[in-house]
Amino acid sequence: MPERVWEPYLTEQDKAHLAMTGEKEVGFGKRPALLLVDLYRWVFGDEPQSLLEAVEDWPGSCGLAAWDAIPHIQTLLDACRRAGIPVVHVTGLSDSGVESWSSLKQPAGNSDPKTGMVDEAALDRQRRRFDIIDECGPIDGEAVLYKTAPSAFWGTPLTGHLTRLGIDTLITCGESTSGCVRASVVDGCTNRYRMIVVEECVFDRHQATHAINLFDMHQKYADVMSLADVLEWLAEGSFEKAGG
Repeated sequence: MPERVWEPYLTEQDKAHLAMTGEKEVGFGKRPALLLVDLYRWVFGDEPQSLLEAVEDWPGSCGLAAWDAIPHIQTLLDACRRAGIPVVHVTGLSDSGVESWSSLKQPAGNSDPKTGMVDEAALDRQRRRFDIIDECGPIDGEAVLYKTAPSAFWGTPLTGHLTRLGIDTLITCGESTSGCVRASVVDGCTNRYRMIVVEECVFDRHQATHAINLFDMHQKYADVMSLADVLEWLAEGSFEKAGG
């Protein structure tokens, strides 16, 4: 088996414990949906840049890790659409009068700290921060939900939508691995969905947190699977189409 992304971070005791307990699987159910978490401009910026370059204008950037994930996400999204699997896009809620959970950690920064003058370019970036990028954007018939918390479930109609469709499995991608993806996976597991995380289709701004959160989710709440394995399962077609 190829080395998992988290293995370099494990101690010898960790590895020995895993060898004793063995591999456990959540497995796919019968009715899957694809959940895309926070594929918005704030984490991509307008062009590929290294993390340290990108955060000067886009404080929430994940740098090149975000851009490198796009082709993998597009491949997964295309496969799910061809298979007729419901697709749900989740992004942040803006201009509602309700502050995002991240506002305390990531202030808007719409003025120059030296002069106090309004920075029109920063204002424009702030207005566009929750725009889903075109490369992974929704098409007609796909749900788009807006949230003010890390989890895609908290304060949104996601559970009701999935219940209406009879969904039992959520194939999950997006960002960040340690933040909104993890929060959504934990809540999905709490609501008794089978959670599948596609390794190449999630990303974070820090490599260590990306790897260890994948490890932790794989141990407790989800199956962290390769894109190739998920595509193979989709191609087999051993699932039911969601109905209304």
